[in-house]
Amino acid sequence: MGWFSGNTPTETPDPTSRKDRQRCWDSRDAYFACLDAANVVKPGDEGTACADTKKKYDANCAKSWIDYFNKRRVLAEQQQGVLTQARTQAESARSR
Repeated sequence: MGWFSGNTPTETPDPTSRKDRQRCWDSRDAYFACLDAANVVKPGDEGTACADTKKKYDANCAKSWIDYFNKRRVLAEQQQGVLTQARTQAESARSR
């Protein structure tokens, strides 16, 4: 890219900037809220239901952060299932 190329560089989020981190977290929260409303656990499986919020999420967060947040969401949902199952087993063991 030269000085007079006419191409404007695409703005990438700066993870060291507090403002960019907050923008990323806000767009992540909005996207995950949309996924919750659509009853979707795994990001990317929603089809076109959350296209607008996903576009903002992709634009405002670094790729590595998106991968981390998406994996963390799936893992948290799996952990909730295991904890719920453990609670029901413990309650049934106490009632015997």
